Amino acid sequence: MNWLTRVRNSLPFVGKRETKDHLWVKCPGCQEMIFAKEYEENLHVCPRCGHHGRIGAQERLFQLMDEGFETLPQPEVRQDPLKFRDTKKYTDRLKQARAKTPLRDAFVVGSGSIEGQDAVVGVQDFGFMGGSMGMAVGQAFCNGAQRALDRKCGYIVVTAAGGARMQEGILSLMQMPKATVMTRRLREAGLPYIVLLTDPTTGGVTASYAMLGDVQLAEPGALIGFAGQRVIQDTIREQLPDGFQRAEYLHKHGMIDRVVERRNLRSELATLLEYMRPRAAA
Repeated sequence: MNWLTRVRNSLPFVGKRETKDHLWVKCPGCQEMIFAKEYEENLHVCPRCGHHGRIGAQERLFQLMDEGFETLPQPEVRQDPLKFRDTKKYTDRLKQARAKTPLRDAFVVGSGSIEGQDAVVGVQDFGFMGGSMGMAVGQAFCNGAQRALDRKCGYIVVTAAGGARMQEGILSLMQMPKATVMTRRLREAGLPYIVLLTDPTTGGVTASYAMLGDVQLAEPGALIGFAGQRVIQDTIREQLPDGFQRAEYLHKHGMIDRVVERRNLRSELATLLEYMRPRAAA
């Protein structure tokens, strides 16, 4: 111990400065450190580069919906129907995910309004096993669609997923046609089905209900695709263009209707709901 350290430790008024990790957030886009409170107040969007950070399902519902919305109970489905095990048991993976989040599974549905317009909003949470689509997600999606049918209002789905849940095998893939049938029922009833694609939306979710909206919106910079870029590049043996599978690229090529910043989503969705709501017969 050198003399400077001895002197510093002997002074009662010189204490060790403690900096809590949660006071600062490192932006994944520009790598700048941002004051956590500022980041949260800016809806988890970097005030310097505009990078839209990933947020959980509950935070998303609070950002989009008016106060007083109701959260639908998450469905009870059979746990580990295939008795699946990789490096861990599937049941253990579920327990881990539920310990990290307040959710029972990766899809949450809120029923209420957005700026006074009646709406049901379903949100996938990437923090729960990568937002993967299993039986619970499929059933929650269908429950949300049914609530919209019962209320005769629009259904908005916010996607964020790595695809189908491999631990449920073919049962997870069966959620794709199951959800597709519900989108068809909404269309037949004349009710708007709006999809907001967020980072990332990939795999079986993209191949089903994520791309079936009457209106397709996306947040800036969101990764949207089916297969990964490396798989595609190795298959076609060509260099992919810059920005491939990002929201702006898909918008430019007609795959989505609009790229909307998070701060404008509430007003954008409310406008769409008002414009697309079913009109009473004259």
